[in-house]
Amino acid sequence: MISRNFKNVLVVSIGFLSLFTAYGGLQSLQSSLNAEQGMGVASLSVIYASIIISSMFLPPLMIKNLGCKWTIVAGMACYVSYSFGNLYPGWSQTLTLGPCSPPRNALLCIVTAAIPEEQLVTCGAADCGLDISVNSTSTRPAQELVWTLVGSYIGVGVLAMLIVAVFLDNIDREQSSHFRGNREPFCQTFLATFRLLKDWRLVTLIPLTMYSGFEQSFLSGEYTKNYVTCALGIHYVGYVMMCFGAANSLCSFLFGRLARHTGRAALFFLAALANFACIMALLFWRPHPDELPVFFVFPALWGMADAIWQTQTNSLYGILFPRHKEAAFANYRMWESLGFVIAFAYSTFICLEYKLYILLSVLLLTVVTYPVVEYYEYKNPTPPIQEGAYTSHKETTQIYDKHIISQTEI
Repeated sequence: MISRNFKNVLVVSIGFLSLFTAYGGLQSLQSSLNAEQGMGVASLSVIYASIIISSMFLPPLMIKNLGCKWTIVAGMACYVSYSFGNLYPGWSQTLTLGPCSPPRNALLCIVTAAIPEEQLVTCGAADCGLDISVNSTSTRPAQELVWTLVGSYIGVGVLAMLIVAVFLDNIDREQSSHFRGNREPFCQTFLATFRLLKDWRLVTLIPLTMYSGFEQSFLSGEYTKNYVTCALGIHYVGYVMMCFGAANSLCSFLFGRLARHTGRAALFFLAALANFACIMALLFWRPHPDELPVFFVFPALWGMADAIWQTQTNSLYGILFPRHKEAAFANYRMWESLGFVIAFAYSTFICLEYKLYILLSVLLLTVVTYPVVEYYEYKNPTPPIQEGAYTSHKETTQIYDKHIISQTEI
């Protein structure tokens, strides 16, 4: 008989797997398929800008009012609305629900044309990469087919919502009811996210958090367009992103266990080294169809590095701010989303070479600032919740202690 905690983790994992199967498919082709006037990347910028605004006050407010379970369901509903926005593409839908992006390559039956040698010269960092129409190597499928496939993604998203709503335990129901009976002023909840910025450790982690948004947006927005679509054709984008996802999933599982023996710092150094090597190689590599395996090496290495950035950064925030987790993770999402917004916003305005230099600069800044926090935490460990003393909230502390599964040491 499986334990309650394991069942809840399994339910959340299956739900998010289903949800982000749809969202990842829609996002990865934005820069290639919705290239007209930069609508694809502009829409992604709008989406992550809305995440920044909501991160300022919604997470603590929704978690305390609805509880974790129904907050997750409500968030999933927003992603499903994103899929609905893809049924009728246009700038108006971009500004309300999100971009219009056909799903992945194999399902679209995209017709590809032979890529001439003169176009290969413009691929990669050799060319500015702003004249998107020149790199078009595919024709858009029939709208009826797009509707059918977007409907499939909507169905997957609704299935994810049902899985979480039906099978996930409402473990914090009592806390939510207690909060609704003793509601804090909205202004206090709103300012909780910004109040945490008084902690210098959080401010020092901003480059690390923003880099997470920069590196993810580069792979899905720039690499897919200026390397894969340009040199191979848009029908290879799905295969490349599958390689990224497989490496990301496998390494997330492995590094989560390896961190117990190596610590976070060593893994962060490995991720930074992998990204640095990829960025330098992408600056000089001139993609060509004859070098097909190389197109998959980059997303595999990027997926390995991204697995570290995601898992270890989340772990770091949880350890540094155990008493302010809602506000801490709201800040995490806010600064990460700002990285997405900036990267997608300048995507159609500056050359690919400069985008790589910006990415490299943020990475180097992260390498300089993160060790400061890690060293301070090594010298002055943050006590876990069990050892902390909430003088005026002892009962709340005891309630939350019952749900603590484990506390990982640095």
